[in-house]
Amino acid sequence: MNKNFTFIILTFNEEIHLPRLLASIHGLDAQVNILDSGSIDQTTKIAREFGAEVMVNEFVNHPRQWDFALKAFKINTPWTIGLDADQVVSPELYEMLENFNDRLYQNINGIYFNRKNYFQGHWIKYGGYYPIYLLKMFRTEIGYSDLNENMDHRFIVTGKTSIWKRGYIIEENLKENDINFWFTKHERYSDLVAREEFERSKNFRIQTIKPKLLGNPDEKKAWLKRLWWKLPLGMRPYLYYGYRMIFKFGIFDSKTARRFHYLQGLWFRKLIDQKIMNLRKNND
Repeated sequence: MNKNFTFIILTFNEEIHLPRLLASIHGLDAQVNILDSGSIDQTTKIAREFGAEVMVNEFVNHPRQWDFALKAFKINTPWTIGLDADQVVSPELYEMLENFNDRLYQNINGIYFNRKNYFQGHWIKYGGYYPIYLLKMFRTEIGYSDLNENMDHRFIVTGKTSIWKRGYIIEENLKENDINFWFTKHERYSDLVAREEFERSKNFRIQTIKPKLLGNPDEKKAWLKRLWWKLPLGMRPYLYYGYRMIFKFGIFDSKTARRFHYLQGLWFRKLIDQKIMNLRKNND
């Protein structure tokens, strides 16, 4: 059994995704812990067939689910890797993990993986979607889930971090090949994001990560989010969409990828802003 790291994966009806992910990490011979949210398909059966330990917990939101997972599973390795069920470890990242030497990272508490995101079979290469670095590997009992978020989950560590630019995780939600699934999911997400931003405007939530434009990937994202919250509602989705398409070269993406930029960068953001306006109106 791998003595360096343990995987944790969150699932909910992931029979379409889980075999793909587990196959991509199987040869690493690492412990795999899966926290399920009450799947009614073959997810937990598949997990056990791969030798994973399975636990079930009622889902509230992603940050709380990750918080539960990190505390509930007994992890005996110095490092923990948290992955989403619709992600796959690329051969390059697999090789880096296979050759991972903890002694070379004695002063490091977290490692960022590069991500390649796909939508309906097309790589989202531009529009600020690649490269994107996600903190996915961290020292056990040092990394924790940011509970100040309502939808987006992120892990946080104290101390120094490292960025792996060569190896990457491939992320593609195959359920989104049905565009109705995408719309339903983002309708739900828009409620969570709107509520979160409204609560931040009332100082009910704070940013856990210190905003820093020239900091690590999460500190930079926190800086950009702080800027985003200051922009006028209703106008900022158009500013953001224009930024993605022009300054981040989204216009050079494939037709399907450009549709993704429109849906995720404009339609979704407009929906969030409308819901924030409604929350402000109803709570005045």
